[in-house]
Amino acid sequence: MNYFEFYGIPESFTPDIALLKKKFYELSKKYHPDFHANESDEKQREILELSTINNKAYNTLSDPYKRLEYILRTHNLLEDGAKPQLPSDFLMEMMDINERLMEVDDADALGHITAEVLAIEGDIDENITTQTAGYEQLDDTAKEDRLNKIADLYFRQKYLLRIKESLNTFASRF
Repeated sequence: MNYFEFYGIPESFTPDIALLKKKFYELSKKYHPDFHANESDEKQREILELSTINNKAYNTLSDPYKRLEYILRTHNLLEDGAKPQLPSDFLMEMMDINERLMEVDDADALGHITAEVLAIEGDIDENITTQTAGYEQLDDTAKEDRLNKIADLYFRQKYLLRIKESLNTFASRF
């Protein structure tokens, strides 16, 4: 079940959080298992399933990162085990950072690499914000194009996360 449809709201990277919360509480009351204790076993299972969907939907749609990932998954842009095709210039930049990280021998050098990685992360976050803005108003063709750009940024962000984990490992040495 599509979580946006479940809440009766349009697919959006920036949904109205107050409305989302209102829908969650509304459905929490409607599908609370205690209110259906006298129903048949089948009806109780159905209510429990709807209550579970409501909780998962809210947890996903209220978190910006999970929401972005969810939207990309619903459009089949994130497949488990698939290897994304990142641009070679980005990969070369990451390889350069990794090489410098492996050779780092003092906290000052590590600080410079960390600052560089945080700047790249800031650029990616800014680009995601730009690409997700106004998504709801686009036609289907423009949405598809925008989703592909967002997916590319998502994969860059995931790759950069691994670099940041390495930075944390190296930071513990100094």
